[in-house]
Parts: sequence; structure tokens; C-alpha cells
Amino acid sequence: MEGNARVEGRRFEALTFKSIRARPVVLKLERPVVARIATITDWPLILIDLYTDEGIVGRSYLEPYTTKSMKYLIPALHDFGEMLKGHPVTPIELYNLARKSLHFVGYQGMSMIAVAGLDMAAWDALAKAAGMPLCVLLGGSVGSVSAYNSNGLWLKQPEAVAAEAIELREEGGFTGLKLRLGRDKMRDDLRTIEAVRNAVGDDMRLMVDFNQGLHLGEALQRCHSIDDLGLEWIEEPIVYDNLDGYAQLAVELKTPIQIGENFYGPRDLYVAIQKKACDFVMPDFMRIGGVTGWVKAAAIAGAAGVPMSTHLYPEVAAHVMRVTHTAHWLEWQDWADPILQNSYEIMDGRLHIPDVPGIGLEWNEGAVKANLVNL
Repeated sequence: MEGNARVEGRRFEALTFKSIRARPVVLKLERPVVARIATITDWPLILIDLYTDEGIVGRSYLEPYTTKSMKYLIPALHDFGEMLKGHPVTPIELYNLARKSLHFVGYQGMSMIAVAGLDMAAWDALAKAAGMPLCVLLGGSVGSVSAYNSNGLWLKQPEAVAAEAIELREEGGFTGLKLRLGRDKMRDDLRTIEAVRNAVGDDMRLMVDFNQGLHLGEALQRCHSIDDLGLEWIEEPIVYDNLDGYAQLAVELKTPIQIGENFYGPRDLYVAIQKKACDFVMPDFMRIGGVTGWVKAAAIAGAAGVPMSTHLYPEVAAHVMRVTHTAHWLEWQDWADPILQNSYEIMDGRLHIPDVPGIGLEWNEGAVKANLVNL
């Protein structure tokens, strides 16, 4: 049997790892990514099914940005499937075993991304076997999470961005929107912020993201120029690993600095907080290490009192935010929706978790078949 039914007379912990299936899918983005460092029109996803001897199937997906990266990640996932066959589905143990199996090539980069995909599917399987939503298995409750819309507002003309901001607000009654900055001329960024503010009003919470597009000198100039505009945060103005540069920006600016989507594992988050390189953190699930990595990182952020937001993966993000002490904002993007049977509901600016076992991911196999690619 597969999915949501609980097996009578069997402890839910007693799942046995059978195999993994990983499939490459590429979708066309409704609103292409146009950032200073890249333009993306095609969005790759790796759909992961973790099969167990007991019939429960755990599901997750990865969004590795570039189609060619799937050539390396899918074999790694299949290798995990061979290595872990017959092992109990105990997510923290699987996380550690999978990481250690790749120790000699390093714990970051592709290694961590593959481990994260395995980890999220394992947690989904365990929660399904328990007959409860993942957030409940983790000690929380089913509910909703405050979300901002991150579905667009890329580097287009100010008038076009302002019109799109109104569309995005209406997609779910959002009270927060994120727009991207880093145009060739600083004055065009300023005009865009002004146009969006005029379009959506003073009550809208606006986040801005430079997508690592500036060097430190540019960042000092541009971030100071927007420091009095009442923005929720300034995200990744410089390359992600320049923590000393971020520490300088965090000291000089009144607007909070947001980083974290490029933390590869909880230790990266710890180092950034120790260096005072940011005011907020927003780990990405495929880089932080899935659910296990998130929970470890959330303990560090919670102890430091640092607000913690999510990056991509809104379905699993909603569950873990329900048990995150310093939960801040969920980044909502619907880029995986075309291959899902049922997407999460957005209402009044909040993402609502369905009361179903696991994470709630089921594939739309017709859409999957239509968008499968050969690598």
C-alpha cells in the first residue's frame, strides 16, 4: 500500500528503505527570472520517490537551478538508494550516513543538495507512516504561516514592475512582496522602488534582493541610498561567502541584512551569526540539509534570537516554520505547482498547511510525463 493509510499493528518507526526513484523535469517559468547575475526561463526539478518495503512512499523535490546539474545529482540519489537498501527509515541516521558516504568529496555543494533531497523524502515517509502531517510529527500543529510573494518583480522597467506588484498582491492577499534590484543605474532601482510603493501602498512590506550582483563598493553606495525607504530587508547585495563584507554592511546600515540561501549546512549559519554578518537568516532547504539540516539550524538561530525565513520549497517550509522558534517569513513561489496534484492554499497572505499525512506532495503524473527530460 502507498501513501496515507496507517498500517494497523505496526509501529510507524519500522519502515525499511527499499529504493529511490529520481526523475528530471524541466518547466517553463511563467515569469522568467531576470536578475543581475543570470536570466532563467527553464526551471529544473528532480522528483524523488523513496520506496519502502512496507509500501509507504516518501516524496520530495529539488530545484537545482541549472538543468545540467541534474546529471550529477540524480546518480548520487540513486547511489544512496543502493547504499541504504534494507536500512530503517530513520531520517537523522540516513542524513548522517549519506553525508559520510561523500566525505572525501566534501560536505557542501552537490553533496549536500543530494542529501537534502533524500532527507526530505525520508521525513515525508515517516510522517505518512505515522498518519500525521510533518509539522505534527515534529511537535507542532497544523495551521498557517505568514508568507510574502516572491513570484516576480525582476529587473524590468519600473512601470512594469509596479503593475506586476499589484498582480502579485492579489494572488493571495499578500502583505509582503520581494522585488529585485541591481539595474545598471542606481537611479533606476530607486525609481522602481518608488513605483512599486505608489502602486501597492505604504502598508505593504517590501523586501529587496540584489542576488549577489554587487561588489562591496557598489553595495555600500547602493544600500546606503535605500536605507531610509522603510524596507523589510536588503538581501544578498554581495557574493554570498564574503561574510566580512556583510558584517561591514550590517554595522553601517539601519535596514536589516538578510542572507542564508547559500548556507551549506547549519555550521555556515552558525559562522555567519558569530561574525555578525547579518540580521536575518533564510536557509534554502536543498543547501541547509533538508528538514534535518533546518531543525539543526533553527536551534542555532533560536538560541541567538535571529529571525529565520525560508527560501523556496514552500510546502516543506510551511511545516518546519510551525516548529521554528524565531519563524519570520515564508518565501512563497509556485514554480513547482504544475507537477503537483494539489498545491497549498494561499489566503490573506498566509500559506495554509493541509491536514494530510506527510508533507502533502503527490505528483501530477500527466504533467510529469509531459515535462520529463533526457539527460
